[in-house]
Amino acid sequence: MSRQGGLQFGKFMGDDGGTHDMVPSSVIASVPAAKAAAERFGRELRFDFLDDKAVHGLLFHRWEDNRKWRGRGCLASVPLFIFVAGAWPFWDLVASQKSRTFQVAFICADAFLVLAMLVGLYLWRRPSLRDPSLRNVRIRARRYREIAGIARRGGADIPATYPSYGMYASSRKFFPDAPELPLPESEDAE
Repeated sequence: MSRQGGLQFGKFMGDDGGTHDMVPSSVIASVPAAKAAAERFGRELRFDFLDDKAVHGLLFHRWEDNRKWRGRGCLASVPLFIFVAGAWPFWDLVASQKSRTFQVAFICADAFLVLAMLVGLYLWRRPSLRDPSLRNVRIRARRYREIAGIARRGGADIPATYPSYGMYASSRKFFPDAPELPLPESEDAE
């Protein structure tokens, strides 16, 4: 179980591992352009971006999704680093002293291994890309970040990094028939 589950209502975990305060929907709704965007995206994605409880659940699921892949990404970076950064010292110490055929074979083999690792990493993550419920969470999180940006540019008092996580650039399709993920249990839920 993650640390996210024990947080009180209105708090969430950011990608930096810190606990952050959720911006109330009234702050976002105070900017007409952000309220209009929230309503438009809400109709499109069947989600109420101006409901604090729903947004709290969205931030919870978004962080849980990222948490699952954070460790795997770090683990996958080790062999990738070895074959990308390790190629230079190997070239200086060994390959530069060998024949041209060996040098070409080394470059091709190293490039093939790096490409194979990147494709393997993508395929490793692929099962989560097939889960329509998680994909809906990702696209809603992406839109929520856009809504917060509109509100910030409109003069609302929203921190520059809110909602304290990165974009989901690959989540663009909404699945209306996907089941909703359950809302987290919180101690101070209203």
